[in-house]
Amino acid sequence: MIKGRDVIIHLAIKYGGDWNAVYQAIKSKEAVSEDDINASLFSLTSPALTIIDDDYPERLKKIYKPPFVLFYHGNKELLADCQEALAVIGTRQPSAYGTMMTRRIVEELVGADIIIVSGLAKGIDGIAHETALTHQGKTIAVLGSGIDVCYPKENKAIYDKMKLGQLIVSEYPGVHEPHKDNFPWRNRIIAGLADAVFVSEARKRSGTLITVGYALYSGKDVYALPHPANTDSSCNRLIKDGATLVESAHDIIEGMRHVTVEEAPRLSEEKIPKSFI
Repeated sequence: MIKGRDVIIHLAIKYGGDWNAVYQAIKSKEAVSEDDINASLFSLTSPALTIIDDDYPERLKKIYKPPFVLFYHGNKELLADCQEALAVIGTRQPSAYGTMMTRRIVEELVGADIIIVSGLAKGIDGIAHETALTHQGKTIAVLGSGIDVCYPKENKAIYDKMKLGQLIVSEYPGVHEPHKDNFPWRNRIIAGLADAVFVSEARKRSGTLITVGYALYSGKDVYALPHPANTDSSCNRLIKDGATLVESAHDIIEGMRHVTVEEAPRLSEEKIPKSFI
């Protein structure tokens, strides 16, 4: 008997995780055979979670174009909606100050049992994941490549550690190669899995603002680390536009746990360039 979730997994594998292609296949009721489905399931190199599964996170169902399938390695329980999660994002070329403050703040956040979500990219992403691992915290990586492809390769040690007890997810199956368009697109998942977003360091024309845009789209709070006035910083601009200024992890923890939606500073989506949303 063909199951609905198996059909969705088959289509995700057939179309390489392309959301629009999978959507069109479902919409048109594309014919599939049991043999094709079985072949796809046999080719799986990781567990998979589909949008119709009972344990698919509700918070992801609310984002723009929720992924039909999440391929994953590690501890699926980290996706539970009851847990607090923060997206920690930023530049691939952090300064010494940005690196130091990211490590300090993430250490304090995992000490407060907040899950760190990021994209396993070079720079701030990798620093956030590595710090969470070092201090026995919880962390989730969202890939812009197939679930079995670590990109960049320099983060392979972090990737391997996260497969054991942490969580790596991707809407792209197997060894699907990374593509430049995948990374902005996966940012909607990073924002969707988190309760709020913390920008540690970013340039004024940073792709980090894409994740901020998706967070604002979902009505989530944005936190930012201040930087010297003479630097090329999106963080300072975000703070000017209403993001919460972060001096320590306490500012984030307090905001996530004790401030009501009405009291929290709101960054207007209108302040973000449309090209980043």
